[in-house]
Amino acid sequence: MLRSMFTAVSALNLHQSYLDVIADNLANANTPGFKASRILFQDQIAQLMSPASGPTPIMGGKNPTQVGMGVQIGSTLSLFTQGTLQATGRNQDVSIQGDGFLLYKSTQGTQYSREGSLSLDAAGYLVNSSTGHRVQGWKLDPITGTIDMNTPVNDIQAEMNRSIAKATANATVTGNLNPKDVTSPATITFNVYDSLGAPQEIKVSFTHSNTDPSKWGWTATPTPPAGFVDGVNPSGTLKFDTDGQIILTDPTDLNYHPFASITLTSTTGATNTKPMILDFKNITALTTGANHSDVAMTYQDGVVAGRVTDLSIEPNSGRVILQFSNGLSQALGQLALARFNNPTGLLRKGNTSFAESLSSGSPNVGAATTGGRGSITAGYLEGSNVDMANEFTNMILAQRGFQAQTRVITTSDEMLQELVNLKR
Repeated sequence: MLRSMFTAVSALNLHQSYLDVIADNLANANTPGFKASRILFQDQIAQLMSPASGPTPIMGGKNPTQVGMGVQIGSTLSLFTQGTLQATGRNQDVSIQGDGFLLYKSTQGTQYSREGSLSLDAAGYLVNSSTGHRVQGWKLDPITGTIDMNTPVNDIQAEMNRSIAKATANATVTGNLNPKDVTSPATITFNVYDSLGAPQEIKVSFTHSNTDPSKWGWTATPTPPAGFVDGVNPSGTLKFDTDGQIILTDPTDLNYHPFASITLTSTTGATNTKPMILDFKNITALTTGANHSDVAMTYQDGVVAGRVTDLSIEPNSGRVILQFSNGLSQALGQLALARFNNPTGLLRKGNTSFAESLSSGSPNVGAATTGGRGSITAGYLEGSNVDMANEFTNMILAQRGFQAQTRVITTSDEMLQELVNLKR
């Protein structure tokens, strides 16, 4: 009877722990990135009342007689099933689809979490909005312009006061050069941009050949003349076939090309190391009733200087992108993800974070979508994976299990009372 009471007491303690786990799960049902726990029961040592015996020629063997001594916690496991993705509308919120954890640097070492509400702190570091821990990844190498993921992970810092411009690398002139144009040369003037984002005005003149009606000469000059020009071919000739369509290649003239290659220079100190390609391939030479040419610059890819307006995370890859007011974007770095062989062996550290343990193994750190790591979804947070229906069912089981053990204690007490009452 005493043994049954102690067995029941062990079950009471276990069901209380069972309820504690359920309460923790329900309390975090709305915690982003939270992973529910599951408790497993395990019986305690059994008392051997009589040993087993083997069979004899005339009798069978006997099974051992054992009486269990109660129940104990076998383990509590974190369930790393995928939580529901919840849209937030913030460019800096990220979630992980599949396996993997974000890396955060804390005072207790590197911690791992599925919670990706990111923001910038006062120093420009990308941190977790709740804890202030700096997210880890790789920064863009300013010299090579690449992200080397073979280097150790580090903090990601954004310079939010920087500006960027883009020199014109390609420009396109389209239209028609009328052979009957009486206002030769046909001249157009347009702006392109140097490496500092300053506009540079260029004038291109087209002159119809007096000796060969199939040819038009062109000349590119700066405005003002001192502001510009150096180039491989700031002047040349365009050739057209009998249908008025431009000839792209001429086997008899290997130096012929229907484009200009110009290197911009500027009094502002801009140093454009690459030439600008001025494309003439969409020009025709057709006779029109207006008797004048109609050409214009229809495209150029340079932009004026712009300042940082936003920071966003690129979907799938997790690249950190700076957005500028002039429409340009520039990669700043890339978020790192960690994957564990046994994620259930991780230690809970609070703040929906985990730490490495001997059971979890070492983290396998790399880029998203590689090595079995999940992909990153921007503008979403991963919700808790708590199944409330399952938790309430477990709550009923915990309550009924607790009640059953109290009945065992009550019954054992009554039997002891009867035993005591034998002496009157």
